[in-house]
Amino acid sequence: MEKKLIIKMIKNCFKQYYSEVDSLPMSSNDLEVLAERIIQIKVEQPSVDLYEAVNDTVYEFLTG
Repeated sequence: MEKKLIIKMIKNCFKQYYSEVDSLPMSSNDLEVLAERIIQIKVEQPSVDLYEAVNDTVYEFLTG
């Protein structure tokens, strides 16, 4: 799976929650951890939609 695509999707998802496009409420390490978590979800559950996995993971990050 393309990690760059997932990172771009994560950044786009954060745009829904934050008006400042260039600033993410996370470090680059956190971004990598979220991307790895999404890749793991897709490996364990291939039928899960990638868009859904990204949105769910970002929401958990923000609320957790």
